[in-house]
Amino acid sequence: MAMLRALWLPILVGCGFPGAMRTPGWETDPEVDTDLPVDSDVPPDGSHCGEIIEGVDVSGWDPGIVWSEVADVPICFAYVKATEGVTFQSSEYENQYDGSAEEGLIRGAYHFALPHVSDGVTQAEFFVENGGDWVEDGQTLPGALDIEYNPYGETCYDLTTTEMQEWIWDFSDTYLDLTGRRPSIYTTANWWNSCVDSDEFGEHPLWVAHYGAETPNLPDGWDEYTIWQYTSSGAVAGMEGDVDRNVFAGDFADLYRLARGE
Repeated sequence: MAMLRALWLPILVGCGFPGAMRTPGWETDPEVDTDLPVDSDVPPDGSHCGEIIEGVDVSGWDPGIVWSEVADVPICFAYVKATEGVTFQSSEYENQYDGSAEEGLIRGAYHFALPHVSDGVTQAEFFVENGGDWVEDGQTLPGALDIEYNPYGETCYDLTTTEMQEWIWDFSDTYLDLTGRRPSIYTTANWWNSCVDSDEFGEHPLWVAHYGAETPNLPDGWDEYTIWQYTSSGAVAGMEGDVDRNVFAGDFADLYRLARGE
């Protein structure tokens, strides 16, 4: 993938629509080949994307999305929750994954990790079998491992940092074996540095969450982010309630190359 560009994006806390802000000077590469085998009325040629490449992430908490309105915002990419642990599959996954693609969004699936319920190999296999696969079609982002604060109990899932590192490598190596790609890693700097305490994962695309900042804090091991989730309380036409808003650290050509594995 081409070197990602540094991004400065001011955040207006409480503004309700961060996507209204634009930073000039980014151009879309018109030479990108997007002849894709996807049933879509709007092929992902970048024509509906803004100068800043913005995205959303969605789950079963976001039913009834009108993707045609989302694309018009403009939103260029989406990450869709597919699985959690070893048993949960999102009931909205198919509508969200296919619906976003039909409107020309580049999209990928993500897995919410529960490291205390099984090993990383089992969860990677479950993810790939239930929506997390990757194909080289230019519209599919690498699957993402969402590994962060435990919503059900102890912050670090009762694992030591060494055990957590081994768990993540098991997941990543299995995902690589099954798909040919390393997964993206979604996390926060505070959680990662406390519960993983490793700088050895920098080859994975970083999807970092940090709200209300001009630039995000990065976990150990990364000098730059690939995607920044900069708010959990945004607003997007075609979606109800608070929306997770994200920005990609590059132009459309860079996003396309990430999807292609280049």
